[in-house]
Amino acid sequence: MTIDRNLSAANTQKRVRPMRVATASFIGTAIEWYDYFIYGMAAALAFGPLFFPSVSPAAGTLAAFATYSVGFAARPIGGIIMGHFGDRVGRKSMLVISLLTMGIATVGIGLLPTYETVGVWAPVLLVTLRFIQGLGVGGEWGGAVLMAVEHAPDRKKAFYGSFPQMGVPGGLIIANLAFLSLTNSLSNEAFLAWGWRIPFLASAVMVVAGLVIRLTISESPEFQAVKKSDSEQRMPLVTVLRESWKEVLLSAGAFIGINAVGYIFMAYLLSYTTAVLGLSRNLILTFTLIASLVWLAVIPWASALSDRHGRRKILTVGSVGLVVSTILLFPMINTADSALILISLLITAVFMGIVYGPIAALFSELFKAEVRYSGASLGYQLGSILGGGIAPTVATGLYTSWGSTVPISLYLTGVTLISLGCVWVVTRRTG
Repeated sequence: MTIDRNLSAANTQKRVRPMRVATASFIGTAIEWYDYFIYGMAAALAFGPLFFPSVSPAAGTLAAFATYSVGFAARPIGGIIMGHFGDRVGRKSMLVISLLTMGIATVGIGLLPTYETVGVWAPVLLVTLRFIQGLGVGGEWGGAVLMAVEHAPDRKKAFYGSFPQMGVPGGLIIANLAFLSLTNSLSNEAFLAWGWRIPFLASAVMVVAGLVIRLTISESPEFQAVKKSDSEQRMPLVTVLRESWKEVLLSAGAFIGINAVGYIFMAYLLSYTTAVLGLSRNLILTFTLIASLVWLAVIPWASALSDRHGRRKILTVGSVGLVVSTILLFPMINTADSALILISLLITAVFMGIVYGPIAALFSELFKAEVRYSGASLGYQLGSILGGGIAPTVATGLYTSWGSTVPISLYLTGVTLISLGCVWVVTRRTG
């Protein structure tokens, strides 16, 4: 009750407009995810021959995606560390730290020597910097979402919470544009020699811009209420695991499907369609860009619908659609018909948006304000390991072993069905 009174008092004071905070969350998140996604694209297009040249092309791609997965292993650690301090010190400070962490690691990757120059130290340094990237993005999501949701009006939590969610396709769009411009203007030899470094080094300018924006927004009013009531938890993670472990597991399960499909969509398909089907990488980058625009547009629309009609209805529709889209995805892509490939990506993008948008508000509503950063981050990042963290590596391994995409389709169908079940259970509590 004390928190409620303090929150009411905080709401009567002049505070930053919710749209300004949401927009700042979108811009900062888009920059962080741009940093994260360019690694996946470089892993698909360049890292195999540059950092793992002593193995076959297929094994090199598998090794590159394995280093890609290291970032996911670090994400829960980043979520735990920044979640702890985000619940004790504040959301805003953790957003600044996460952006700096990601930016330094990304620029570092752009400066790395290759295997030809320093031998085995090249992949070791690559893995280390990828791990640091994972720490940064692991702490980013919870803070950005909570800043947007906790500043939002009561009946528009999902809509405002969708802005940092839009940062994911936003970052992917910027990353695609960066690689499209390079592949259109450079030969393959020039791209492998030095062109791949440009998107990583360009991150430095974007990170500075993001820091300026993030430093201008105010702390979350709900966290301010927690501070005023002296109700901070000494060990937020322990409190979450003791009181809300079911919510953590259910939120992780609800997220693995969309996350697995998302990283197949964002990373693996670029490698598969170019290396196996022999399609133009510019064509696939362009199609991914178009589908990402659709994904971005659907996120706020679906989130607003969930504010109006409830999380359960919208997330159930999206989760069922995601199951169906995974069944159709590879059969349509394997036709190598450009129109069918684009249609398959657009269908997938629509249902990804319907699921991904409202999840931010849903996860926030599962945990009380005192431990919300820790609880939401832990569920999200555990789901990311079980979902996108292993999806490109699993897909590459399945295709290498079976020479068919059928096992990949079965794998994706399985994880999306798990998520559908978890969504159905967890939304009984939130509506």
